[in-house]
Amino acid sequence: MALSDADNGEGGESDAIVTACVLGGFSESSETRVLISSLPEVHGDTVTSESTTQRFLVIMNRYQEQPHLLDPHLEWMLNMILDFIRSEKSPPSLVHLCFKFLYIICKVRGYKIFMQLFPHEVADVEPVLDLMSRQDPKDSETWETRYMLLLWLSMTCLIPFDLSRLDGHLESEGGKAREPTMDRILAIAKSYLVVSDSPRDAASVLVSKFMTRPDVKQKRLGDFLDWSLTTISQTNDQSMRDIMVLDGALQSLAKLFKHGKRDDLLQYAPTILQCLEQKRLSESSQAMLRKLGVKLIQRLGLTFLKPRLAAWRYQRGSRSLAANLSMSQSASTTDAVSPDVEAQEQEEDYDIPEEVETVIGEFLPHLSLKSLSLNVIFFDLCCCFSSFQETDNAWHGGCLALAELGRRGLLLPSRLTDVVPLIIKSLTYEEKRGACSVGSNVRDAACYVCWSFARAYEPKELKPFVTQIASALLITAVFDRNVNCRRAASAAFQENVGRQGTFPHGIDILTAADYYAVGNLNNCYLNISVYIASFPEYTNAMIDHLVAMKINHWDSVIRELATKALHNLTPQAPDYMATTVLPQLLPMAVGIDLHSRHGAILACAEITHALYKLGLQTNRTVVDMISSECVDALKNIHQMVRVGFGGELMRPAMCGLIEKLSLSKMPFKNDPVITGWQWLIDDTIKSLHLVSSGAKDGIMVSLWYQPCLPCFPNSADVLVSQYIEGLKSPQMLTRCGSALALGCLPRFMIHSKLKQIFEGLQQMCSVSQKEGSFTEARRDAVRAIAQVCVKAGVCANGSPDSALCLENVAEVYGTLLESMNDYTTDSRGDVGAWVREAAMTSLMDVTTLVASNAPEILSPDVVNRMMCCLAQQAAEKIDRYRAHAGNIFLRLLHSTKPAVPHIPHQEELLSIFPVETTTSLNWNAPSQAFQYITQLLRLPQYQYHTLLGLTVSVGGITESTVHFSSQSLFDYLKGIQDNNAALAQFGDTLLSIFRDNLRNDRVTIPFLKMLNQMLANSCFEIFTTEENHQFCVDLLALCKELKKSKDISKLRACIAVFCGLIQFQGEVRKKVLSQLLMLLCHSFPVIRKTTASQMYEMLLTYDDVIDPEVLDDVMTLLSDTNWEGDLATVRPHRNQLCDWLGVPRPQVVAKVTI
Repeated sequence: MALSDADNGEGGESDAIVTACVLGGFSESSETRVLISSLPEVHGDTVTSESTTQRFLVIMNRYQEQPHLLDPHLEWMLNMILDFIRSEKSPPSLVHLCFKFLYIICKVRGYKIFMQLFPHEVADVEPVLDLMSRQDPKDSETWETRYMLLLWLSMTCLIPFDLSRLDGHLESEGGKAREPTMDRILAIAKSYLVVSDSPRDAASVLVSKFMTRPDVKQKRLGDFLDWSLTTISQTNDQSMRDIMVLDGALQSLAKLFKHGKRDDLLQYAPTILQCLEQKRLSESSQAMLRKLGVKLIQRLGLTFLKPRLAAWRYQRGSRSLAANLSMSQSASTTDAVSPDVEAQEQEEDYDIPEEVETVIGEFLPHLSLKSLSLNVIFFDLCCCFSSFQETDNAWHGGCLALAELGRRGLLLPSRLTDVVPLIIKSLTYEEKRGACSVGSNVRDAACYVCWSFARAYEPKELKPFVTQIASALLITAVFDRNVNCRRAASAAFQENVGRQGTFPHGIDILTAADYYAVGNLNNCYLNISVYIASFPEYTNAMIDHLVAMKINHWDSVIRELATKALHNLTPQAPDYMATTVLPQLLPMAVGIDLHSRHGAILACAEITHALYKLGLQTNRTVVDMISSECVDALKNIHQMVRVGFGGELMRPAMCGLIEKLSLSKMPFKNDPVITGWQWLIDDTIKSLHLVSSGAKDGIMVSLWYQPCLPCFPNSADVLVSQYIEGLKSPQMLTRCGSALALGCLPRFMIHSKLKQIFEGLQQMCSVSQKEGSFTEARRDAVRAIAQVCVKAGVCANGSPDSALCLENVAEVYGTLLESMNDYTTDSRGDVGAWVREAAMTSLMDVTTLVASNAPEILSPDVVNRMMCCLAQQAAEKIDRYRAHAGNIFLRLLHSTKPAVPHIPHQEELLSIFPVETTTSLNWNAPSQAFQYITQLLRLPQYQYHTLLGLTVSVGGITESTVHFSSQSLFDYLKGIQDNNAALAQFGDTLLSIFRDNLRNDRVTIPFLKMLNQMLANSCFEIFTTEENHQFCVDLLALCKELKKSKDISKLRACIAVFCGLIQFQGEVRKKVLSQLLMLLCHSFPVIRKTTASQMYEMLLTYDDVIDPEVLDDVMTLLSDTNWEGDLATVRPHRNQLCDWLGVPRPQVVAKVTI
């Protein structure tokens, strides 16, 4: 239960502190060095280069959240890669692969940091420029190369020498004038500003570095700005091409006005602003263009204004560190707030340019603001939060504006009384939109406001609001659905604790709710919240938030976590829960809103159960702690709630309420409400398909805790009979529900009815498996068998009607082992795997139970069959079920308490699977699993079942599974090539599997594929030295049976095996050729064509099959004939082949008409 950890008394604090998974350094340094060193060897092979790149990408992506860990290693990685790039021997493919690696590093670390490491001396300008000039802007495979070269070229533009000094003599060897370096760089920048891929972004960086050079801005700045404005004016946002061009031009201007000097750009700013006004980017349908327009306009506005500080602004301390150290805090604050008279006079003399009003008018609509006065702006900001017509975008913009005003001291402390309530409201802002909600951006921005206020104001200014802000931030940090908001709130809380120092219990809470700890939602709700609520300042606020905002949340996961959190928080405020919260929830439980009803019912159940647990410590009942009105309301909830509407939510919730009220020992015995509860549970069982697996488990558990059954013994008989009868229902859902219900019944109900229950479950398993229907019901019945056994217990000489004993143990194991062979398939795929998985789990549970209490009733035959079946499943192709079987196999093998008796070859198994493999062996990974499982082939008891499982893996279609399973199998066969007895035994087992599954397509087709691989790898070469070896004779006879099939895939696999059998000597070879020649006239054209193709390859491989004199004629006839033509045309060619190969011509058998 959710309260279990908190019930242990003093352990709350330690439970709340979790260990975060933080990387400590770049641990893959050596592997990265190897990968980079291997680039010259792998660049030519597409597969190898892609795998190397993918591995490098996986390594780098681990450091997305902590890229600074790469900093000590960036230089040597860059130098290694640049050595390859600079080498004249490096082919273009190697150069492009190197730049791809550089881009991966740059993407993780960020281009602003990484580009600074590029060498940028005078000698680097010309090589980089030449390499950039040779690139094809339209080549989509090498965009990483162009992106990184543009960044490198940006760094080379920082050299302090005039670029004209690099030109020398501008006449080239041919007498033609060579273009100046300045013009070449500018041309490259312009050409890449209009491309449609990522190099456009790098080109804008190049422009910001290049155009701000002293020599370039004098000669080329005006021309470039004219080109940019012309480009902007001549494009629109209707075509994708124009959108990309606009994007590049706006990016370059934005970066240029960011990095350029005000004095250089001021003369051009009015023209650019006028162009943007005419362009009306704010009306564009493209969000990126609107964003770039706002960014450029605000930088134009800053260009128009002189840099100055508002003398009236609020300032925390002095801007000078020396002044802070020499003056007292009070004096410095006074000096900071008091304006200087001379500065004031200078401000009064300064005229604000008219363009500033235009700039503010352009970007204020994006904040939903209309006015220019700071006081009016503040009023409009407050309106953003209070108007019902404002969307989440207005709230988001308002929060960001308040944060920036606060950071710059433009929001005076007198305004905090108006601002703080709005920020508290924004921290929990959420607006439902359809099936989800919006508002995470608002909450994140509100956390930013709190963070900025912590840095902007003195502690005494925020002291009146500390409790509100601290509670709101902690609520967001713990209960917000979005992980980014939780982390933002945690960071804001940490900033306030560090800078304000007035947040209650700040350091203690930060230890438990740091940035990494709040990343896990379950941990936040179930552990951290309990620890924080242990401080009285936050307890009621957290409970109220859960009741008001979370139990009616649109996400069912949040509602369920909120109710569990209320369960855990009940010990912190039991009286508040009983007298305030519970009466508040009961009306919601019968309200109109579906989500509120669902959450309120679950909350009532959890709080009631938590109060019962607390009452046990003080010898009080639940009735003593809650009012009689609440008791009556809890009892009657099921009558007030319509479970038909929203049944997927309400049925599990009501069953959960029944469970918790029963656990809490509510005084409802002999009450008519019991009948209503029972009807609700029975009705819910028939519709389990409507609920999730977790809710389904809760519904089944509720069967345990019905308080009526001990008082009415006859009702137990009625229920058991009802559920057994439900196993025969024609409705699959009723069968599933009845089986699950039987498995969840308490022991007193199944006592003396065990035989009856077993017979019903066994009959359903066997009958439905033969019919291939009711797969889900068989799965649930198999689970129920183990659950019933565990409930009934084991007694070796007991009655089969009351316990698992010597008389019925064989039947139970027989049913479970038979279910291990369920390979039913339908349109959903291998649905029988559900039954096999349940059977494996049930076998482990039953075996553990029997081995613990009565190991003598486990016969060697039963244990042998069980271990062999598990070995077979552990060798099959589906990773999930192979892992499940393998883990159970090892658990039973290494079990000591209890020890499972009669395990065949136990000593050899322990040597193959030492105890450490129980934790180290990853059965999901074919590369690990098959090298172990194939070792079971040398154990006679396991050979048949292991090889049967390997058959579907080696002959499967999943590349990794086929590769590793076949490799392990061939390694085993290679090891027994010199052991005639072992190879003969393996061959006999192989034939037995083929013979037993001749009509089973699930096994036959993979078997033929596996056999073809064995023959191609000469696994039976020792048999080829003996003429007419019995293994080949028997194998050919079995393959001839499959030749009659109409399945194309089976016939193709059979043809491949026939061609592999040609390597055997004697009469067998003639018979194989005869079969292949008959297939050349098969009724299916595709089979004729496949046979001819395979025979052609066979004759190329085995050149001793036919007389060399006719070999060329045979090969020509096989390749030139259209084998897909009419049979009448094909048959003479086939007969000619028969004559050349010395095989009697097949005779056409006329069909006899009766």
